[in-house]
Amino acid sequence: MTNVIACIDGSTASATVCDYAAWAAQRLDAPLDLLHVLDHSRYPVTADYSGNLALGGREHLLQELADLDAQRNRLALEQGKVMLEAAHARVVAAGASEPSSRQRHGDLVDTLVELEDGMRLLVIGKQGEEHNGVGAQVGDNVERVIRAVRRPILVTTGEFSPPQTIMLAYDGSETTRKGVTMLANSPMFKGLDCHLVSVGKSEDLQWASDKLSDSGHQVTRAQLEGEVEPALHAYQQSHNVDLVVMGAYGHSRIREFFVGSTTNKMIREAKVPHLLLR
Repeated sequence: MTNVIACIDGSTASATVCDYAAWAAQRLDAPLDLLHVLDHSRYPVTADYSGNLALGGREHLLQELADLDAQRNRLALEQGKVMLEAAHARVVAAGASEPSSRQRHGDLVDTLVELEDGMRLLVIGKQGEEHNGVGAQVGDNVERVIRAVRRPILVTTGEFSPPQTIMLAYDGSETTRKGVTMLANSPMFKGLDCHLVSVGKSEDLQWASDKLSDSGHQVTRAQLEGEVEPALHAYQQSHNVDLVVMGAYGHSRIREFFVGSTTNKMIREAKVPHLLLR
């Protein structure tokens, strides 16, 4: 796991994604890779209109439609290249060293899963182009990415601000125990004050606090009551925490269907970036 990968698209979130990706790459001393994926569902490589009975044998119309699709694809590719060039200039200005850029045609999730072996951290906006500016809604692709990719994912929102404080939502699970070890050892969080927060009873909170303290973090410990999402976000806002770290999707899809997903609720209401661990 080596690269920080930043997902770039035509949404307003891309600027913030660039800024946090540049920050993370510098903290981790890791290469930064800017990625733009041309969605094949919107821009297929080829389109087949032969089954359109309404057009019958009007070959000239079929050819015109195919030509229009080809032109649309070319324009989308060019637009993607322009976005990558702008993103490259932005992260270089932010201090990133020799970032690379790549453009793929296909499904975003499939592409990221393919790149997973070389991925140290994925940075993606809370909303992509499909939900650009639509309230607090989480983009469909974003949820699919979080479920599929097994590397840490930094979901950005708002404007960039270099994090000074972090909050680990701790529940004693294997994922959040690994999160404690990661926070303790990662240069990405070195020197940052840490809030260790649980909702309800949680095992090994003392162990987690000692682990973080021994690694040099100033630790504030809190046990909250109530519903998980509103309790955690109320704490984050009242203590001006800059970045939240939490486990992602700890229950089955069937259970989530009936009781909802804490991960989705946390991301939907997020006012600061959330780092999701699997």
